[in-house]
Amino acid sequence: MTMTRRLHAGRRAATAALGLSLLLALAGCDDADADGKASVPEGWSTLDTDSLSVGYPKDQGYAEQPAAERSRSNAAVALKVEDGIRTGMVSVQLNFATGVSDAAEAAAAAGAGIGLGTTRKATEDVRLTGPSPARDARRIDYDFTADGKDDTPTRGTPMTGVLVAGVDSGGVPFVVRLNAVRDAVDGEDLDAFVGSITVK
Repeated sequence: MTMTRRLHAGRRAATAALGLSLLLALAGCDDADADGKASVPEGWSTLDTDSLSVGYPKDQGYAEQPAAERSRSNAAVALKVEDGIRTGMVSVQLNFATGVSDAAEAAAAAGAGIGLGTTRKATEDVRLTGPSPARDARRIDYDFTADGKDDTPTRGTPMTGVLVAGVDSGGVPFVVRLNAVRDAVDGEDLDAFVGSITVK
């Protein structure tokens, strides 16, 4: 009976030690991801700003917009232009709202600006690559229709988009968006876009 108890106790101790080592290994992986760079899909390029970097699908025809041509409200932009029409856009805005201190507040401010006629499909908390707590962000997926203004698709064209909002390690609020003609992007593209963000 004593031998059996010792064997069981030994097995429990070994199991506990294995569980602890696995937990520490997983924690180490999380720290590595936090300090590293997000993965960007093959064929994509990267927009880099003071607060974050984000991938965009260069192999699908997107190209970075020169600073002299973009809106002053945008810190970085990549556009897809077909026959003079802007069918896709990746944009980064920094310091876009005041009184924002966390991801929830940043998302509320960004969500208020996505426009009338927009249908929200989903909202979820996400963890980005970068230093904690700046990794915490919120994702909003939505559909809308083009208004035909400023070289956008014909009025009424179905569009889709995703935005990610948060606050960087220096307390600067950010919002990153991808908007495109609905049939031109799928769920995998949107997930890859969100996964390519490294916050600083």
